[in-house]
Amino acid sequence: MKIFFLLFITVVISFSGCSDKKKSENGKITITFWHSFVSRTIPAFNDLIEWYEKENPDIKIVAQYVPSGDPLIQKLITAIQSNTAPDISWLHSDFLHKLVGADAIYKMDHFINGPDGLNEEEMKDIFPQSLQSAKWRDTLYSMPMEATTLALIYNKNKFKESGLDPEKPPKDWDELFDYAVKLTKDKDGDGKIDQYGFYIPAFPASGPLSVWMVLQWTPFLWQAGGIEINEDQTKVLFNSDAGVQALALWKKIFEAEKFYNFTLTHDLGFISGTIAMIMDGPWDLPEFREIKNFEWGVTYLPAGPVKRATYMAGEHLAVFKQSKHPDEAWKFIKWILRPDVQAKFSEESGYLPIRKSVLELPGYKKFLENDPAMKSFVDQIEISMARASIDFFRVEINQNIAEAVEKAIIGNQDIKTILGQAAEKSNKLLQSVKKGNKK
Repeated sequence: MKIFFLLFITVVISFSGCSDKKKSENGKITITFWHSFVSRTIPAFNDLIEWYEKENPDIKIVAQYVPSGDPLIQKLITAIQSNTAPDISWLHSDFLHKLVGADAIYKMDHFINGPDGLNEEEMKDIFPQSLQSAKWRDTLYSMPMEATTLALIYNKNKFKESGLDPEKPPKDWDELFDYAVKLTKDKDGDGKIDQYGFYIPAFPASGPLSVWMVLQWTPFLWQAGGIEINEDQTKVLFNSDAGVQALALWKKIFEAEKFYNFTLTHDLGFISGTIAMIMDGPWDLPEFREIKNFEWGVTYLPAGPVKRATYMAGEHLAVFKQSKHPDEAWKFIKWILRPDVQAKFSEESGYLPIRKSVLELPGYKKFLENDPAMKSFVDQIEISMARASIDFFRVEINQNIAEAVEKAIIGNQDIKTILGQAAEKSNKLLQSVKKGNKK
């Protein structure tokens, strides 16, 4: 059945590639762009599209929102089957291999090495962490559009109330635990916690936030000196001593705070003053800037026993082989990569730019000087890492890690045992991939 599906997809794509280019009724070439930007980012994205269309009056960009994660990849697969795939889609790297396996998207070298491509200097200007995430098996199948890092956001007023220096957030794991305990309080004396110190993102592994939980846990694994998988991708390593240490810290804080009673989302908990410290990305800065009743700050994630680390992630853009206008689709992607465009989108959306040269633009430097919160996210690029490339079963391995975190923290099961079981399941999946079939 799987072979039949892949053959079917290949035939459909090959047939659609023979279609001649057609313009819309108004004489413009229409490029369909699927994305999953959150509602507060869409205005910045719409401004970007309007800017592009003014510079390119022969092109019409039709943006369509699709829910992120599994709904997006399922809609893309369905669209490929029905020969209705978009010209461009916004993608998470975890799903890239599914589209490569269906021969649905172009290799970026097709465009980069073409007449309207990118030179070596321009490619080197893109942060390597972003490019790494845009690859599958060391081949670039997409281009990064924006970037994010993970930082610690904290309530300075709560720090003062608890006798903590608001200008000295926790610098390491020991201080993170100490601060979390001091900031956790039963304020009215009724025996129930009213204020929590630190948000532990222990979500149900079967729910939509399971990957977000794994994303937030991974930097702690790195901070303890661990990695996710070995270089030849034959064995996962998240169950190492470093993994046990990272998960033990989360469990220790969770239990000390009695965090199982907390029911709000991290952002609503922070805005309401119910929680004093959270981890988050820059995409929520527009929401936090609306806070008027307390002062807040952004800083590095606390250092682990080995080093400081955070992740650098983001979404990527792929061009579909069913597109009747692949060159025009690439032209739009290349335009998005332009430094001045990256700077404007970053300033308006809250996402980070993906090019080093943007950080040297005078206007962007001034923007960061006036926005210390955003600057804190940008500063962390220096210590950021890309998640390990896992060519096969990335989604399943994510799920195994998520289940281990849930069982250890919420289920109160032994950490070493649970991580070992998750690793065993993951390794069986990796061993099922024969080297001769890695195409």
